[in-house]
Amino acid sequence: MICPKCKQDMIAVEYHQIELDHCPRCKGVWFDGEELELFLQSAKIVCPELEPGNIVRLPEVKAAHAPIKCPVCGRVMKEVALGQPAVNIDVCRRQDGLWFDGGELHDILRQTAGKETAEACDGQPVLGFLGEVFRGSE
Repeated sequence: MICPKCKQDMIAVEYHQIELDHCPRCKGVWFDGEELELFLQSAKIVCPELEPGNIVRLPEVKAAHAPIKCPVCGRVMKEVALGQPAVNIDVCRRQDGLWFDGGELHDILRQTAGKETAEACDGQPVLGFLGEVFRGSE
């Protein structure tokens, strides 16, 4: 899969039945359809704000960057805001998936699921690696 942000090849990272597409260059991560929900379940994180159905219904916000296209359907994605302070993520309008720039998922988990949950997630072997990926470059 090609990164929707920097147009480089992404690598697939698999954990149980979840295959995430990660861009080693910009540190972004793509979740197909229900993969975010599977990831949260595997990490034992309950976070209604991150349910894909809830995210896709959020109002569109003014993009902080040039619009990006869904790597699955090729259509321009909408940008929505999650959490306080707001973290903007890109969502496929057809619900093909979600794009998190490097560090965005980790930031959202810390805000919505609580610091302890995010740190517990970091402590699990594979999820710890994914936590490093999600943190981006802090």
